Amino acid sequence: MAKDSILVVGSVNMDMVVRVREMPAPGETVLGGGFQTAFGGKGANQAVAAARLGGKCRLIAAVGDDEFGPALRTNLQNEGVDCSAVATKHGEPSGVAMILVDANGENSIVVSSGANFRVTPDDDLFPNEHLFAEAAMVVLQLELPLPTVRAAVELARRHHCQIILDPAPAPTTLCDELCRVDLLTPNVIEAERITGARAGGRGDESVDKLVASAIIQRGAKNVVLKLGGRGCLAVTADGHFYKVPPFKVPIVDTTAAGDAFTAALAVTMARGDHIREAARFANAAGALACTRLGAQTAMPTALEVGALLRDQP
Repeated sequence: MAKDSILVVGSVNMDMVVRVREMPAPGETVLGGGFQTAFGGKGANQAVAAARLGGKCRLIAAVGDDEFGPALRTNLQNEGVDCSAVATKHGEPSGVAMILVDANGENSIVVSSGANFRVTPDDDLFPNEHLFAEAAMVVLQLELPLPTVRAAVELARRHHCQIILDPAPAPTTLCDELCRVDLLTPNVIEAERITGARAGGRGDESVDKLVASAIIQRGAKNVVLKLGGRGCLAVTADGHFYKVPPFKVPIVDTTAAGDAFTAALAVTMARGDHIREAARFANAAGALACTRLGAQTAMPTALEVGALLRDQP
C-alpha cells in the first residue's frame, strides 16, 4: 500500500473566543466584545488545515462524552478528516481553550486538556498502528501527554514515516529524543526554551541562524523557525539556510497561523517539495490564516494559497 497519507496525532478542543481592546493586566477586569465558540485544538487545527490544502489526512485524538464531543467529531468529518481513530473518553469533558484576541490580532490562550490527556499509547496508538504504516508524514504537537508523543515518535520511526514536531505549547525543556525528528517547527519563544538561547525576536538574522543551528545540533534533521511578521528561516542538517520573507496581509487574528504553517509544511514535504519551497507555501498558508477570526474557520484552501503565491511572488 502506498504511504501517501498525513497522520496527525494531537489535541481536539472547543475554543471559546472573546475579543478585547487590550489584554488585561493581572487582577484587572476588562470588558470584551463579541463572544463565539469555534472548533480548535492544535491537532484538529492541523488536520483540518492539511485536508483543506489537499492532504489525505487522518487523526488520532480524543473527545469527551459531553455536549462538545459529537460536534467536534462531526466538524472534523465534514472537513474531510478521517476520524476513525478519534476516541470518546467516557467520564471526561472535551478539551476547551479560552482565547482572548486583542485589537492587534494577538492572542492569549489558556487550555483545559480534558479528554486530550487521556490519549495513551496502549488505548489509542498501538491499536491504530496500521495508520502509521500507511502514513508518509506524522505530525505531532505537545498538547498530549509526553509519553504519548514519545510513543508516536517511536511508531513513526518503526514505519519509516517522516516526523514533524510543532513544539507547542512551549515546553520548559525538550528532551533530545523529541528533538531528533525530521522537521522541528518552533516559533521564537519555543526556540528560546529548546536551546536556552536568546532568539532574534527584534530582527537579528544572525541570532536566528545561531538558534536554529543549535536545534540542529540537538538532533533535528531540519528546522523551520517561525518568525511571525518576519517570515521564517529554514535550516537543514547539512548547513543550508533559507530565509523566506513574509506575505503582506491584513492581520485579524493570529490564533491559527502556526497550525496552518505546520500543516502546509506537512502537505508539501509529503509530496516531495524542497524545504525552501515548502517553507514559502507554509508562509502563505500561515499569513492567510491571520486574515480571519478563529482557528479552523481561518484555515485556507490550496486554491487560496496558490492565489497569494501568484499575487506576491
